Amino acid sequence: MRVHKVIPNIAVDDIAAARGFYADFLGLGDEEFNLGWVARFSSPDHGASVQLVTGDRTAEIDSDLSVMTDDVEAAYAEAQRSGYEIVHPLTSEEWGPRRFFVRAPDGTVVNVVGHPH
Repeated sequence: MRVHKVIPNIAVDDIAAARGFYADFLGLGDEEFNLGWVARFSSPDHGASVQLVTGDRTAEIDSDLSVMTDDVEAAYAEAQRSGYEIVHPLTSEEWGPRRFFVRAPDGTVVNVVGHPH
């Protein structure tokens, strides 16, 4: 799998209440998107990002981090071949990406995401 970005997913109760800390204090002022339950804040200067998540709306479990890849289908097939636990199947989401969740051997739940070109 070719990874081009890794973003921590931070569980918060309220995205609007957390915005000041992450956007203003930490300088991650570029709100790339906000779906109400997940929002990504990034640094326009460095590309550093965090995602604030109140609870995943389409998966039964929340992920700990998101990994962006160019070929999510190949990543899904490789995860299956490797015997890793898939905790959310490969899904095309209504907001655009295709993604699945896989559990790392240490228990970390990884949201593997691909965006259609």
